[in-house]
Amino acid sequence: MIRRFTRGWAVLLGLACIASSPWVAQAQGGTWPTHAVKLVIPYPPGGLADSFARALADGLGDRLKQTVFVDNKPGGSLIIGTDMVSKSPPDGYTFLLGSVSSLAINTGAFKRLPYDPVKDFTPVSLVFRTPLFLMVAPSVPANNVRELIAYGKAHPAALSYASLGHGSSLHLSGELFKTLAGIDIAHIPYKGTTTAVPDLMTGRVSMMFDGGALLPQAREGKVKMMAVTSAKRLPSMPDVPTMAEAGVPNYDMDFWFGIVAPAGTPAPIVERLAHEIAEVEKQPLFRQRLTSFPVQFETTTPAAMSDILKKDIGVWQKYLRDYKVEPQ
Repeated sequence: MIRRFTRGWAVLLGLACIASSPWVAQAQGGTWPTHAVKLVIPYPPGGLADSFARALADGLGDRLKQTVFVDNKPGGSLIIGTDMVSKSPPDGYTFLLGSVSSLAINTGAFKRLPYDPVKDFTPVSLVFRTPLFLMVAPSVPANNVRELIAYGKAHPAALSYASLGHGSSLHLSGELFKTLAGIDIAHIPYKGTTTAVPDLMTGRVSMMFDGGALLPQAREGKVKMMAVTSAKRLPSMPDVPTMAEAGVPNYDMDFWFGIVAPAGTPAPIVERLAHEIAEVEKQPLFRQRLTSFPVQFETTTPAAMSDILKKDIGVWQKYLRDYKVEPQ
């Protein structure tokens, strides 16, 4: 009798301890979040990713009734910030604005990563897709893609392109252009788009594929916008030809961004955040803040984002092999 009573209380005590764990209590009791939430982006301030993250953080802060702040951790081909989040506590207070570059492309671009994009993260939701734009320095004597290719063939090694580092979407876009156009272009890696912009405008680097940060400079004539990388023209920019239309057949690239959490983050927190992201993206004010960028808003369930990530890891590893981008 005493033994049975003691064992019963031991079981109840164990269950009580589990239930009193802060992660479980918050997840089940719906009290999350009780303090500020951090959204890490592996990009420098300025540009598309940073602008999107700040708009999303403000929207989420209003809905969650807590501060959501952006923490820029650029560098290392997006590895520094991504790795930091992979090693953060899975308590619902640190998230990452990941991308196809940091979570899928990097698996084939590097021989070894300090994180595993499948095992070390819990997907929350996609947030947007975007094509890139081919931007060319005003000093380059070409006014369209065909003229750019002709110039590159007539002047071997005269052209260079900027990227965010080895294996980034900007890097692969440049390598695909080199391969399909049949010209030699030197790759110049930068820490972020904003650090490459002055060099592009002054002609220190010939060209770059940009996610929209350079659209104001293109409108002002400070850089030449020659094409968009998507398969179809953008409804908002009908005068900008696709790469295929401009003279590079079979060129088709767009890229997704999404929110992920450290692996082990409680499912109720992940599900709630996915819901809140979807609600924020419906808001006209949120969308108005991003009208200068060619984003295609897209939210998903955590399970759907997981499926997209796993599929794209294989897709991009094949692309890297096909275009002979050697892992570093």
